[in-house]
Amino acid sequence: MTSRTEINDHSDDNRGSMWDLDQKLDQPMDEEAGRLRNMYREKKFSLLLLLRLAFQSLGVVYGDLGTSPLYVFYNTFPRGIKDPEDVIGALSLIIYSLTLIPLLKYVFIVCKANDNGQGGTFALYSLLCRHANVKTIPNQHRTDEDLTTYSRSTFHEKSFAAKTKQWLERQYSRKNALLILVLVGTCMVIGDGILTPAISVLSAAGGIKVDHPNISSDVVIVVAVVILVGLFCMQHYGTDKVGWLFAPIVLLWFLLIGGIGIFNIWKHDTSVLKAFSPVYIYRYLRRGGKDRWTSLGGVMLSITGTEALFADLSHFPVSAVQIAFTVIVFPCLLLAYSGQAAYLMQNRDHVAEAFYRSIPDGIYWPMFIVATAAAIVASQATISATFSIIKQALAHGCFPRVKVVHTSKKFLGQIYVPDINWILMILCICVTAGFKNQSQIGNAYGTAVVVVMLVTTLLMSLIMILVWRCHWIIVLLFTGLSLVVECTYFSAVLFKVDQGGWVPLVIAAAFLIIMYVWHYGTVKRYEFEMHSKVSMAWIMGLGPSLGLVRVPGIGLVYTELASGVPHIFSHFITNLPAIHSVVVFVCVKYLPVYTVPEEERFLVKRIGPKNFHMFRCVARYGYKDLHKKDEDFEKKLFDNLFLFVRLESMMEGCSDSDEYSLYGQQTVQYSNNGNTSCSAVDSIISSVDSIMPVQGNLLTTSSGQTSNQMEIGELEFLNNCRDAGVVHILGNTVVRARRDSRFYKKIAVDYIYAFLRKICRENSVIFNVPHESLLNVGQIFYV
Repeated sequence: MTSRTEINDHSDDNRGSMWDLDQKLDQPMDEEAGRLRNMYREKKFSLLLLLRLAFQSLGVVYGDLGTSPLYVFYNTFPRGIKDPEDVIGALSLIIYSLTLIPLLKYVFIVCKANDNGQGGTFALYSLLCRHANVKTIPNQHRTDEDLTTYSRSTFHEKSFAAKTKQWLERQYSRKNALLILVLVGTCMVIGDGILTPAISVLSAAGGIKVDHPNISSDVVIVVAVVILVGLFCMQHYGTDKVGWLFAPIVLLWFLLIGGIGIFNIWKHDTSVLKAFSPVYIYRYLRRGGKDRWTSLGGVMLSITGTEALFADLSHFPVSAVQIAFTVIVFPCLLLAYSGQAAYLMQNRDHVAEAFYRSIPDGIYWPMFIVATAAAIVASQATISATFSIIKQALAHGCFPRVKVVHTSKKFLGQIYVPDINWILMILCICVTAGFKNQSQIGNAYGTAVVVVMLVTTLLMSLIMILVWRCHWIIVLLFTGLSLVVECTYFSAVLFKVDQGGWVPLVIAAAFLIIMYVWHYGTVKRYEFEMHSKVSMAWIMGLGPSLGLVRVPGIGLVYTELASGVPHIFSHFITNLPAIHSVVVFVCVKYLPVYTVPEEERFLVKRIGPKNFHMFRCVARYGYKDLHKKDEDFEKKLFDNLFLFVRLESMMEGCSDSDEYSLYGQQTVQYSNNGNTSCSAVDSIISSVDSIMPVQGNLLTTSSGQTSNQMEIGELEFLNNCRDAGVVHILGNTVVRARRDSRFYKKIAVDYIYAFLRKICRENSVIFNVPHESLLNVGQIFYV
């Protein structure tokens, strides 16, 4: 389909440009909601509150990192321990890996790069999108930057940050490369959501065989699979009801492994404390050999869960996470690993079951129960992180439309994605039953983790330049030190690609193809909408003389455009020359912010002359927002539409300005008799690029009865049209590759994207449109 030439439509941007009206006339702003929205901006917390939040963060943030002692030493020495000094060298590597990566890099640096409390690769990407024009879908509008959550700052023209920003924005290929980098990190986190439950639950269940050596390994696998199936089947209930158990379980786990570590150091060999000297790292690596270098892949498992720490950061201030790590997590992990090393110094043959063998006999079975519970909590944390990152990918147009269920009314971060849940379960069971071996799963796990860390390092270097405005020397030091450590581990896991490390690469490649192809199709569809939108002059030319009639009712035309008349509308009236008495173009879009406050969510605007009764409504959401297209959404849409008409009539009587923008959050001053004065109204009239506050009961003006009569007349007309019926008009755009396209483009567009469009949720289901009021408009375009 040949795209139309874009015609500038001054009617779409002239009088009536009233933006952002999500505030009811008779309802004041919810101060409590405003306080909660600014929770992460507050710098001061009471000590008691910080300690309570630090305790709660244990169950959400540190479950994955805390269960690493179950399998680290076995994966470090899968062929056994030949020299006791190797144990001290490996322990020294573990100590300094925990110090450099989780403690220094993530807890004290990366966690501060959160997007108002939200963590993960897409949160970093959202920060970058706000500070540089790197978003690949060009659906930004100038009013988006005026959101209270859309924080950004300006650059000095000759600064290092400004030059970096210009370099990123100069070519589309650089924006695309940045997006691919984010998608790679996201896909590896999804792989982590598959491998963490597999290795954690299998390692915990392996304790059965330690106490009963005659039990077959197949029994352990069956027990692990049963636990995994139960875990994934319980996901739809959410963690709101049982989440209060997570923190006590994880706290008990850390205290027990720390206490057992002290006992083993005292009982077996206190000389392992020499590992706190980095000299033993040098000695360990100096002895050389491929086995010692590849053993770094096992050592790296001691820091797995660090990427989940950042992804699960929401709901907790950074200071609480820092307290929990420095006071509980870090010292207990050091004691646990030191205790296992002390035990292995005397019992080198027990490396395969080092954790369970080192447990004193009297608390073996209680420890087994706690370990299994901790493994389940760790698995839950990574599964929840996977759901969250899928939702963020949805918001950025990088994942097919899937159902997202919010399992808690109190915590918007607790979500459940049914389709992804069952895919994760199947893949997790396949990994567990297929490998039957902690070592190979550990190799796969390490590959996924180190790639995510590398992606985070590269994104953090851009964050430090564009957002934090750090000096380039500081950026170079952070990036260089991080890359030295992580590239060392990456080179080690490369040796294990054929020993299980290929699993996350295959999983990530499959998800990367899905996500990138979907994003490519989304961008092309949006570009087609942009280039083929039509002018109001063309539509108004199709008047009654040409057969265009207006029928009673309201037509809601859903479009991805935030400006202009979409091509599906012209396609519709060309084939069926009749439109409703009132037409509202509805655009639902996500912004690179964590949330959009309710009173700033809707933008309303008039299109064309008043007697044409055409409007535009843009509903804006953040990637963390609760997004339900139900009767409440439609009700809010009409509330804002009616409010627009009232305010428009009021302002016509007080000002000659043809361009203004209103924004419902603060209060306009009123005169003593309850009416709004013209001077107060004049204070909120400005250019179309500005956003000014208005709120309150603006039903009357001091200009007399004329505007009131006009307002009441149009409001009555709108109400009558609404009573006559509301029709939802959705575009069903089919994307096809041109005949002269390359074969890989045809495969991507005609097969992969078409298949994803076929199996993903329809827009009518997402918008919850009743079947009897749905009208689909089909069109085909070629890319």
